[in-house]
Amino acid sequence: MREPSRALSILHVLAPAPVGGLERVVQALAAGQARRGHAVAVAPILTGHDGPSRLSDLIDRVPFIAALSAAAPGVAILPVLVGGRGYRQERAAIAGLAAHPGGARPAADVVHTHGYRPDVVDALHARARGYPIVTTVHGFTGGGWRNRLYERLQRRAFRRFDAVVAVSAPMVEDLVRNGVARSRIHLVPNAYAAPGPPLARDAARAALGLSPDEFVIGWVGRISAEKGLDVLLDALARDRRSAVAVLGVGRERTALEARAQRAGIAAMVRWLGLVPDAGRLFRAFDVFVLSSRTEGTPIALFEAMDANVPIIATAVGGVPAVVSPAEAVLVPSEDPAALAAAIRGVRDDPTSAGRRAAAARERLRAVYGPERWVDRYDDVYRAIVRDAPGDAAAPPAPGGDVVSPDERTMNPR
Repeated sequence: MREPSRALSILHVLAPAPVGGLERVVQALAAGQARRGHAVAVAPILTGHDGPSRLSDLIDRVPFIAALSAAAPGVAILPVLVGGRGYRQERAAIAGLAAHPGGARPAADVVHTHGYRPDVVDALHARARGYPIVTTVHGFTGGGWRNRLYERLQRRAFRRFDAVVAVSAPMVEDLVRNGVARSRIHLVPNAYAAPGPPLARDAARAALGLSPDEFVIGWVGRISAEKGLDVLLDALARDRRSAVAVLGVGRERTALEARAQRAGIAAMVRWLGLVPDAGRLFRAFDVFVLSSRTEGTPIALFEAMDANVPIIATAVGGVPAVVSPAEAVLVPSEDPAALAAAIRGVRDDPTSAGRRAAAARERLRAVYGPERWVDRYDDVYRAIVRDAPGDAAAPPAPGGDVVSPDERTMNPR
């Protein structure tokens, strides 16, 4: 670990989903930066809340805040409660938090946004107020016309950031094609900080309610089109000797349950929903399948590597840079036949599958540890702080009420 030349004040901003890779990255990065001695605050933007809430109440109601509070006790959590289309108030609230992030410093040295909403709504407003801005591009999902429009706006916004972090090499080229100056792009693949030791197989299966004897395929993620769970279900229909444990929630679940019913495999699919501490339960699986159509550097892949579980993954995005055929079986996306054959191969030759799993775990330890990762973010920050024209001026007070400093919750009206 490299010691920082001076502590920085960092404000992370995101609109968190209940669970996901982006959320896990923010938690791990904030915790790592706080351990370095940086003054770190995280502002989760929460929509649909009717009024001020104490942080203690939000811990019970918002999974991201609960996980962050547990993983990063040295990080100030500054929820911003917004309703409907209160974008102007939201921007003012974020600028106000940048002026006094957790009371740790007079102004943030860096405002670091994650995801579409803060990238487009909040970051450029913070930059106009004098704060250097960074974003991490966690990935693009494509999908319907509305989502593609949002992602087009997001890519255009990236052109005005001081630094844009891409988590995979293909993403770097995508950003360049979309007009982001290569000089502003930094390739920083994700890292992995284990939340705790994985549970043993029997304990993990008991926690998930799985039979101790059946061959179980694990699938973990957001149930949405880009994650390709439909491809895995089609593969399962070709080889009916396995069960699939699906850990996750998402808008596609109802349609995929109907798809499994039509294919006659409904009894083979366990829909387990949102599972706390899912990263510690991967040893319940005989094989982990990542069936995505697009990816950055998926955290679920790291969790499977850490658990020493055989891996089958589609060769998309940053996945081939993380695991080679020596560590996992890589298959094309959108190919249920290839995926079914790979599953049969793991089931029929567990010895070879075990060797690949052990190699994957060693690679995780050697390449994807968190300390070097935090070093690289330090370098990104210091480059833009050094290049900034002057110290950020403290903006005026935000357009909203701040619940008492001890509660650390902002409710713009």
